[in-house]
Order: sequence, then C-alpha cells, then structure tokens
Amino acid sequence: FYTFINPSFSSNPKLNSFSSNLCKTLELDSNQFLTSFATQVFVGNEILQKSKPFATCYGGHQFGSWAGQLGDGRAIILGEILTSQQKRFELQLKGAGPTPFKRFADGRAVLRSSVREFICSEAMHYLGIPTTRCLTLITTGDKVARDMYYDGRIKMEPSAVICRVAPTFLRFGSFEIWLERKNDLNIKLLADYLIDYHFSHILSSEQLKSKFNNNKYHQLLDEIIQKTAQLIAYWQAFGFVHGVNLHTYIILIIL
Repeated sequence: FYTFINPSFSSNPKLNSFSSNLCKTLELDSNQFLTSFATQVFVGNEILQKSKPFATCYGGHQFGSWAGQLGDGRAIILGEILTSQQKRFELQLKGAGPTPFKRFADGRAVLRSSVREFICSEAMHYLGIPTTRCLTLITTGDKVARDMYYDGRIKMEPSAVICRVAPTFLRFGSFEIWLERKNDLNIKLLADYLIDYHFSHILSSEQLKSKFNNNKYHQLLDEIIQKTAQLIAYWQAFGFVHGVNLHTYIILIIL
C-alpha cells in the first residue's frame, strides 16, 4: 500500500504563500506559518515528532492503456490532522523529492506548475467545485532541469514544494493495482478503511440498506459513482479539463 520515505533536503526554503482560510479549517494558528520552523516543516526539511512520511502505491491506465504499477513519484504524505469536529485531513507534500515510485523523474516540481496548482485548487474551492486544497507554497532555493516545450531545449528552473490537503489521498488507482493483481483481500481492506473512516454514514442509511440488501460495499460504490458524476458535471459547467491519468482521481472528492 505504501512505503516510508522522508522528503529530500531543500537548501534555502522560503514561504511564498499560504491559505489562512484553510488554516482555520484545520484548526491551525495561521501566525505560526510565518515562522522559519513552519517553513522547514512544510518544505520537508523538518519532520515532526510521531510523523512517519510515506508515499503510496497505485496503478492505472494512461492514454487508454494499462500502465501497471505507478504511485506517488514526488508526493509524500506527512500525516493526518483530526479536528475537534472529528474531521480528518491528510497533509501531502508535492515536489519534496523522489520516492521509490518515481520511475525516471527527479521528484521535484517547478515553481510555475506549483503556483498554477495553488491558484487553481483554491479557485475551484471558492467556486464550489470539490477539490483538494493547497495549504502552503514554498520555494526550495534549488533549481531543476526541465524541457518546458519538449523540444530538447532544457533549462534550469526554480523548484517549489506545495502542501496539498484532502480528507484522504486514496485514489481509484489504489484499488486498480490490487484488482490487476487479483488480490481481493487488499481491495476489501481498502474498502473497509474508506467506509470506517470516511463513509460511515452509509451504514446508517435505511434507504441505501434497502436498495442494496444491506451490502455496504455496493452502498459505497453507489455513492462514489454518484459523487464522481456530480464532480464531472461541475467540471463541464465551468470548463475545467482533467488530464489523461484517470487513476489519480481521489476516491473521496469532497473537501
């Protein structure tokens, strides 16, 4: 399901932006984000006590063909926050260095794409479209080689790390990899985790119990189908276009 991995070191991190509104949601003191310690934490240089960063494994299709095992090549989950309202949020660093799932990349993210994700995810949130959120955007002080236009003209660009937030980063591909490997036990373990921690309300829904003969897995699948259809309808209404990697859709799409 995952492998433990610490983020790579960044030489000169500087806080570029953070979401004070998301801080409130997470019940965090926004003033603390202005400290150098917070910058070190959210760039991955400083690991908090009891935090065990990890990258997850998943599989999926790319351009219509099965691509086999993939995974978080440059995304590392720091841990989970449980608020006073018993709401769960995972914190994930993107661009914090390579993981065992990186394949041929360097595990870093350029500043321009990090800025784009920070702005777009927050914009979608305020438009009312279900999305992951961005808590912080931190430049690393390091540069990475990129061929922006894929024409052979490689340039050095500034890199950055963003902290993504979602109730869970469990993806469709998290199930697909075990389906391909014919491992029903792991599929059941993932489904039970989702139901217990994120879809427990379906267990008390008499309507769903009646509709699916009290089969919680059918109830879970039905709710995921409904919510995913609603999400794509939002995308079409606002003109948003997703990329090619459908396995990276997060199962729990509402934040």
